[in-house]
Order: sequence, then structure tokens, then C-alpha cells
Amino acid sequence: MMRKFSLFLPLIALAGPAAAQAPDAALGKRVFMRCMACHNVAANAPNKIGPNLYGIVGKKAAAIPGFRYSTALQKSGISWDVATLDKWLTRPSAVVPGTSMVFAGIGKPEERQALIAYLKKPTP
Repeated sequence: MMRKFSLFLPLIALAGPAAAQAPDAALGKRVFMRCMACHNVAANAPNKIGPNLYGIVGKKAAAIPGFRYSTALQKSGISWDVATLDKWLTRPSAVVPGTSMVFAGIGKPEERQALIAYLKKPTP
């Protein structure tokens, strides 16, 4: 019996770090507090200084109705997939020079990933 158990230990060890690295949507909600002055994230909430980010993951940039985007973002041709959002949240002006979004960025990768996980979840 002990021999069979020992065969599974390497698999458990491999699964542990992956589980620990999963983005934390609760942390993402806390990180989003930095964004709340400019953005909403609830369905049907109005745009603020920035567009409502409800359902933003997977959408084309500059596509939220009723929001006036910078010409640079309109012409960027990007879509908000996980990789692009991660770069954007690191430093928006590096992704789209000339963007009107004034935001220094989020330096910690785990905070960016958690925020993206939060943005992926439907918000009432």
C-alpha cells in the first residue's frame, strides 16, 4: 500500500504550485478598487471617466457604446484578451502610445492576473 501512495506524491507536488498560482478573483476585486474612480464593472452601469468594463475580456478595444475613446485606442486594432490586458495593466501607454488613459500601471503580476480573473467573472 505504501508503494502505491508514493507513486502519487510527485503528482500532488506538481499540482500544488499550479493551484497556488491560480488567479484570485477576491484579490482582483480589491485591486479593482484602484479603478473604481474611473470605471464601473456592473452590467448596465453607466460609463464614468472611463468606460464600463463589464464583459470587457474578449471584446475589441474601443467598442463600448456611448464612450468617447482616444483616436490612438480606436486605431489600435487590439482585443482585450488575457495577454493584452496583462500588458495594458502593466503600462497602458506602452501598449497604445497616445492613449488618453492616465494610469501608471500595476507592477505586480499576481495583482494583474487577479484583476483579469475578476473582470472575467460576471458582475451583477
